[in-house]
Amino acid sequence: PHREELIQDLSKCWKDPQMGVVYGGMIRELLLSFMKATGQKPLSIIFYRDGVSDGQFYQVLLYELDAIRKAYASMEPSYQPAVTFVVVQKWHHPRLFPNNHNNRNSTDTSGNILPGTVVDSNICHPTEFDFYLCSHAGIQGTSRPAHYHVLWDENNFSADEIQSLTNNLCYTYARCTRSVSVVPPAYYVHLAAYRTRCYMEPDHPEITKLRGARSKDRAVRPLPALKENVKN
Repeated sequence: PHREELIQDLSKCWKDPQMGVVYGGMIRELLLSFMKATGQKPLSIIFYRDGVSDGQFYQVLLYELDAIRKAYASMEPSYQPAVTFVVVQKWHHPRLFPNNHNNRNSTDTSGNILPGTVVDSNICHPTEFDFYLCSHAGIQGTSRPAHYHVLWDENNFSADEIQSLTNNLCYTYARCTRSVSVVPPAYYVHLAAYRTRCYMEPDHPEITKLRGARSKDRAVRPLPALKENVKN
């Protein structure tokens, strides 16, 4: 079957016999968590999205931006935060090199370009808002920059502002003391998805080799109850 790129649970709505219309979904849960922590609703939402190919940009944007809007509208009809929707891609072919490789001030210790290097012209799309960012210091081999596509921007970021924000976020990854190659929100999603496989994939070793196979009848293991001492 064709790989499914859309996130289905960003916003949900269903009817309960006793409670009437009930709203849910990941975006609403995050908004409620933010309100609980800060006492106010966020004025801006910056949505970093991974796992989208070039040909599916606008299909994903239309579906998921609509889900985000439904989620914040369910909080309060007049609540309309500004949304910026950014797709990050790691699997591509371009590599970045310094103009003068003999100049040690333009490379790190491994000979790669310096972390924080941004390219937003010449090799980028002539009309769309995209840029390459090498936010990490390469340890071995040639560093691969991340390719960011700003598909929607109600916050009216300038190129320098969104590039600086994205690069700065790469220094906040909780599991590493160095900057990372992909913006941490996308990195954390990979970790969560990898962990979810422990509960979704069958136990049989031969079946787990069929990575591309999907079965609607696949049993989902129940998640263990969250222990009281880690809830907060």
